[in-house]
Amino acid sequence: MSFHFTSPTRVGGVRAVLIALVAVAAAVAVALLVAVQPPASAVDGKHAALYYQTQYDGDRYVSPLEPTAHGAPVTDVIVGAVHLNSPTEVHLNDDPPDAAKYDRMWTDLRALQDGGVQVLGMVGGAAHGSFQRLDTEFDTYYPLLKDFLSTRGLDGVDLNVEEEMSQQGIQRLITALRADFGPDFLITMGPVASALSGGGNLSGFDYDQLYREVGGEIAWFNAQFYNGWGDASSTADFDAIVDRGVIPAERISVTALTNQGNGGSGYVDVAGLRATLSALQAAHPNFAGVTGWEYFNSQPAEGSDPWQWLIDVASAWN
Repeated sequence: MSFHFTSPTRVGGVRAVLIALVAVAAAVAVALLVAVQPPASAVDGKHAALYYQTQYDGDRYVSPLEPTAHGAPVTDVIVGAVHLNSPTEVHLNDDPPDAAKYDRMWTDLRALQDGGVQVLGMVGGAAHGSFQRLDTEFDTYYPLLKDFLSTRGLDGVDLNVEEEMSQQGIQRLITALRADFGPDFLITMGPVASALSGGGNLSGFDYDQLYREVGGEIAWFNAQFYNGWGDASSTADFDAIVDRGVIPAERISVTALTNQGNGGSGYVDVAGLRATLSALQAAHPNFAGVTGWEYFNSQPAEGSDPWQWLIDVASAWN
C-alpha cells in the first residue's frame, strides 16, 4: 500500500478556486432570477400578457426575456403559433419546434418560467386547419398537440379558434387537455370580443354554451378588441360582455393591438388604452387584465422600446 500526499498549499489553492467558481455561479443564477422575476404588482389579480409570435425581426432574434429584463410587469408569455399540419408534423410558425433557430428561444422561455412567468402555447390563429383536424380527426391530431405541450413543458395552451369547429369538438378538446395535464394547467382562449357578447364569431361554436358547460376549465379569455370585432377605446364592448350575464369580468382580458400595423384596424394608442383600462379598473376591479398582440413591434411611443408598452398600459391599475 502506498500513500500520496498533496501539499497543503496546493489543496488550499484548489479549494479557493472552487469556492470562487461556486460564488460566480450563484451570482449568475441570482442575476438571472432577478432579470425574469415579475414585480409583485404585476400578479396582484391581473394578467399582463404578451403574444410572442415573431421570434425573428428580420435577422434580429427577439428574446422573450427582454420585457422582464427591463422591468415590464409581464405575467404570461403566449408563444405561437402552433399548427397541426399533418398526421406526423407539428409546426411553430413555419418550422418544426425543434428547429435549431428555436434553441435559444426555448432556453429563454424556460428561464422565464424559472422566474415565475407562465408560458403558454398558442394554437391556431389566422392560419386555418389545426382545429378542423382536431374536430374531425381527433384521435390522429390530438396526440401530436399533447406531445408538443408536454415535451416543451408549457404551463398552458391558448386556443385561438378562428375557423369553424363544432361545439362537441371544442368541448372534447378542453376536456381532454384537463384530463391529461391536470388542474394547474392553464387553458385560455382567444376569441373575438363580440363572440362573448352574442355578436360576430369566427369560431363556429357558441361561447355562451361553452362557458356554461366547461367554463370552469377555462382560466380566462384573451378577447380580441380590434379589427371591428371589439373596440378598446372605451369600456362599452367589455361592458356588453359582462352585462350579458354569462362570462364574468374576472375571466376577460382585453387583448389590444400593440402597433397600428398589427391585425388590420382598431389600434388604440397607449394613452387611450390606459384610459380604458383605468375605467375598467373602476367599474370591474377584478377584470382579468390586458394582453398585447404582439410583442416584437409594440409601440408605446414613437422611438420607444417594445417592452415599455406593457409598463405603460399596466400602470392603469398599479
